[in-house]
Amino acid sequence: MNPPREAAWWPRTARELEASLPDPAAAWLAGARAAVCEDPAAVDGLFAVAARRCGRTALDGRAGPAGWGTDDAARVLLLAALPLRGAELAAAATRLYRVAGAAERRAVLRALSLPELSSALADTALSLVEDALRTNDPRLIRAALGPYGAAHLDAHAFRQAVLKCVFVGIPLAGVSGLDERADGELARMMADFATERRAAARPVPPDVLAFLHSHPAPAEATT
Repeated sequence: MNPPREAAWWPRTARELEASLPDPAAAWLAGARAAVCEDPAAVDGLFAVAARRCGRTALDGRAGPAGWGTDDAARVLLLAALPLRGAELAAAATRLYRVAGAAERRAVLRALSLPELSSALADTALSLVEDALRTNDPRLIRAALGPYGAAHLDAHAFRQAVLKCVFVGIPLAGVSGLDERADGELARMMADFATERRAAARPVPPDVLAFLHSHPAPAEATT
């Protein structure tokens, strides 16, 4: 699997994000990260006000991954500052996820795939990915199917998640690990979807056609 965009961005996160923020916001973020490192319980209140203190300015791929905002990155940095591992880290992430709105939940899900957090969590935060995939919120579904979800979802859950992306219009290019995890059963499911669309005189999404070109369905599924 190719390294995710987040992994390439992560080593320079704090320095470049803080440099991109106005001085008051940068100072707040630096202080907030230090506070969380000293007292993990402080993350609850700081996580909630991160957008107000750091703004929601879109990042352009230099200070952070394209498609993120300064609020996303600040919240991810707060999670990464927690001096916790395993079940304790998962409990903190779960608490933040459960009491938050969609923007905060998306930040938690995005944080799961960053190398340091993913390593510290192992599979203990998989329930958050599964919860997001039960929603119909494209923002949460896309975030759930980052590298962490791709690494820890079982084969059946991963196939169902990919098919859900097709139904709700999420581009398959945003699904991490799709080429590596695609199998004959997923190809059959996609071929069935394409057949149903054609039978209903509806267009087949281009990324589904591209998937089937790269991952042909077993012969019995196309006859």
